[in-house]
Amino acid sequence: MLEEVLLNPQEYCLQKVKQSGSSFVTSFFLLSKPKREAMVVLYAFCREVDDIVDDCTDIQVAQTTLNWWREQISLVFSGQADHPVCQALIPIVQSFKLPEEEFLAIIDGMQMDLQQVRYESFEQLNLYCYRVAGVVGRLSARIFGFGHEQTLLYAQKLGLALQLTNIIRDVGEDIRIGRIYLPEEELKQFAVTQEQLLSYHSDQNFEALMKFQVARAKQTYQEALDLLPKEDYQHQKVGLTMASVYYGLLEELELDGLGKVLQQKLSLSTSRKLFLIIKSMIFGFKL
Repeated sequence: MLEEVLLNPQEYCLQKVKQSGSSFVTSFFLLSKPKREAMVVLYAFCREVDDIVDDCTDIQVAQTTLNWWREQISLVFSGQADHPVCQALIPIVQSFKLPEEEFLAIIDGMQMDLQQVRYESFEQLNLYCYRVAGVVGRLSARIFGFGHEQTLLYAQKLGLALQLTNIIRDVGEDIRIGRIYLPEEELKQFAVTQEQLLSYHSDQNFEALMKFQVARAKQTYQEALDLLPKEDYQHQKVGLTMASVYYGLLEELELDGLGKVLQQKLSLSTSRKLFLIIKSMIFGFKL
């Protein structure tokens, strides 16, 4: 609480983003100052609500906290709020015309993590991905700027691709906290049991399952690119730059061996990320 008192809302958000250590913010330097500050606040909001689920061991407390955040978002859109992140959001939602329902959808995604740790089908998983990533893509696209409504669909699809990449990378880490995001229908399709996952045992069936996941993620990146109008390409360059990093991570996972995701979480080196970012800036993101 002392930190919240000492820092103004924008500084608090910046500190929250720095603490996350995420590579996503690396590309923010490409933005103008108003857009960069807006993305910092949006990302800080996402970290705040995500941390509720990740860090809280009491489900009832987490539920109460998520409900409190819903109230705070309502206050943001009435021009008043208590939390520094929400105070920082007030001018941003006005400047960039960010919809209230999209912030509430992100909280709904966190709610799913409280209530559901298995997904029967990809359709169910897709709803989760839309709420925790697709909506973030749409909000980000609004901040970056766009001239065509179809660009929001591109951003939503790109958010799905990024989230699918996270799911592939984090299979082992998620299992250790009791979550399996791989759809149960697909586990059965490839003859991979939950018991096998819980014992972190990789075999040919598991590797085939993960190749299927990677192929779908790559296809989703392509579908996103196909949706982006040429006129909005420059506006959306930051998202495309980050997509190049995540796509590079997918390729690295394949080279490293997809069976290893059960035992370890692979990440790209800083130099590799910078190379992919610079390459994307010069040549664009192409598959």
